[in-house]
Amino acid sequence: MTTATVHPTARAITPEERKVIFASSLGTVFEWYDFYLYGSLAAIIAKQFFAGTDPNTAFIFALLAFAAGFIVRPFGALVFGRLGDLVGRKYTFLVTILIMGASTFIVGILPNYNSIGIAAPIILIILRILQGLALGGEYGGAATYVAEHAPEGRRGAFTAWIQTTATLGLFLSLLVILGVRTSVGEAAFSEWGWRIPFLVSILLLAISVWIRLSMNESPAFLKMKSEGKTSKAPLTEAFGQWKNLKLVILALIGLTAGQAVVWYTGQFYALFFLTQSLKVDGATANILIALALLLATPFFIFFGSLSDRIGRKPIILGGCLIAALTYFPIFSGLTHYANPALEAALQKAPVVVTADPAACQFQFNPTGTKKFTSSCDIAKAKLSAASVNYENVAGAPGSVATIKIGDKIITSYDANGLSKDEAAAKDKALSKELADDIKAAGYPTKADPDQINKPMVLLLLFILVLYVTMVYGPIAAALVEMFPTRIRYTSMSMPYHIGNGWFGGLLPTTSFALVAFKGDIYYGLWYPIVIALATVVIGLFFVKETVHNDIYAAD
Repeated sequence: MTTATVHPTARAITPEERKVIFASSLGTVFEWYDFYLYGSLAAIIAKQFFAGTDPNTAFIFALLAFAAGFIVRPFGALVFGRLGDLVGRKYTFLVTILIMGASTFIVGILPNYNSIGIAAPIILIILRILQGLALGGEYGGAATYVAEHAPEGRRGAFTAWIQTTATLGLFLSLLVILGVRTSVGEAAFSEWGWRIPFLVSILLLAISVWIRLSMNESPAFLKMKSEGKTSKAPLTEAFGQWKNLKLVILALIGLTAGQAVVWYTGQFYALFFLTQSLKVDGATANILIALALLLATPFFIFFGSLSDRIGRKPIILGGCLIAALTYFPIFSGLTHYANPALEAALQKAPVVVTADPAACQFQFNPTGTKKFTSSCDIAKAKLSAASVNYENVAGAPGSVATIKIGDKIITSYDANGLSKDEAAAKDKALSKELADDIKAAGYPTKADPDQINKPMVLLLLFILVLYVTMVYGPIAAALVEMFPTRIRYTSMSMPYHIGNGWFGGLLPTTSFALVAFKGDIYYGLWYPIVIALATVVIGLFFVKETVHNDIYAAD
């Protein structure tokens, strides 16, 4: 792409265009709201649609359906990115909002397993895949559309509004769920009230469609079309020509991979860590995360605007670097302020797992379908779920794993070859013995609400989300500016969704596997740290600054 300080057609943005840019961001908020509803209600959905299996398997399949939405996002980027470069930005993301909104509404009226049997989970997974495809086409369209409307020198500021949409969509979904849950009560919510947030989406869909029908097509696309420079084969041009494919690869490993892991660590993994590792009750954790999101959201605009003045790279790569260097002390601080009893137990009551190394697997399970049945895997999974740190000691070949807590030694069991009832009985016995001994050693079963230092927890969560705003605020402008107009929608969507859908979407699963492997509740942080540092190095040396690129250039 060529560079220019000011394009000759650049001009101050009109009030109408300002309204259109805001409206496109608002529509994207609603789309993220739809996408996040499923993840927030996965446990209830498991009971409703996978009731024909045992509770654990039901939850696994519910998570698998959730993961499907992430896995197919890059394919949505291909389908709708191509369409956006062929026929235009406006009509393409009008289609994506229709698919997303309709799929979400249908979940709200879909009969459960008890009503229509196996058809219920099959339809649910299909709907989830459609949501992922739609979201894969949404972001690139919205970011491209806003950037191509923005005046020269203010693309970072205007596209930063798109960057607030994922956070605001998550916040809105949590708010609606909390409101409905409080209004109807937990029992009614689990039975039928969970459908209300999905049904509300039809109102959001109507607003979004009305907004997007009132939009004008992108001026950059219209200019390119009038000059006859639109791409005839966007996929071939974007990924079949090395000069463009190289930019796609650099955008992924030099920008979006690091941005994604910082984003997911600050918003999703922080919530997972509070509820699963620190045993903070779900309502308190959700409220604290929501407050942190609310307080930090304006900084998306701040860092987007700052990137117009000092460049995109210093802020994105700086955010990745600072996050990587401070994650360990911040998450240690969360333990200190959210569950001091657990912190004390981790220091005073060391645990040792002795097992045959050959029987211990790396418990990476992105689809939720793999079984870990060795005595070593069972012991480690239970300790990790209880937030117990442990030391690994090699046992004799073929030996059954043991867990030493203080002076007490507990023998695990091997589930291979056991019937379902036998495995369940042994699991229940081991869980009870382990729970009793862990409790006796000082490990709390849940965080004491009176011991939670909420202001300090909120401050640490705010810092984590602040890192998110640094890496995410300028990313849309950077991606738009990296690629020529004729293949921009296709090219920028792919690295964004591979980065966020795969590198980011697999973060909780990978981090949990690392924790179980090492026996350290903080060890999962190495995943985002290594990815973020790799992005800093690659981005620093191989990705060019984009702030002065001419986004009206078709080639």
